[in-house]
Amino acid sequence: MGTPEIRRATADDLDDLFSICLLTGASGEDATEFYDDPRLPGNIYAAPYIVLRLGLGFVAVDSEGVVGYVVGTPFTRAFEKECEEDWWPALRVVNPDPGPDHDRTDWNARLRSLIHRPVRTPGELLSEFPAHLHINLLPRAQGQGVGKELIAMMLGAFHVAGVRGAHLGVSTANERAVGFYRRVGFRTIAETEDTLLLGVQWTGEMEE
Repeated sequence: MGTPEIRRATADDLDDLFSICLLTGASGEDATEFYDDPRLPGNIYAAPYIVLRLGLGFVAVDSEGVVGYVVGTPFTRAFEKECEEDWWPALRVVNPDPGPDHDRTDWNARLRSLIHRPVRTPGELLSEFPAHLHINLLPRAQGQGVGKELIAMMLGAFHVAGVRGAHLGVSTANERAVGFYRRVGFRTIAETEDTLLLGVQWTGEMEE
């Protein structure tokens, strides 16, 4: 298959992003069985970053196609506002609100609740980590340095945009991902019962 090529993501990659988001959506494992709409995870965690003005993304491509991606934004607060104006309204029409007291074990209800009540990142976190990102790789792309390269591309883009810190969330159950993020420089900045919030900062020129 060769070493995957990294390039900027475009709207033509959306179907692949929807698929990869679903196939890695259960702490890195296939989440297909948990969702009644296979595009539901991607509509929250992948697609808006490719469609909306303030998002950006990169994909890794091997001889068989797209094997992974990283998406994010250097301007989290402005991106949240753009989603509220231009992304969530259409999704709310086709995704009924399960209400704030929905069954937390229902994966569909949990994500549909996020569509109607998106998480607003705390301002104190954004003062140090204004950017954020999401990354997913299919199993055949793991362990080859592809994830590290995707992260480097995204952090470089954040640096060019003038920001000096980024954050991401990861399930505590996804031990492989947590270990990966720590190896590429992220540290814990907050923790809940089932989620770690990790951040990384840099000054001056980005290291290679």
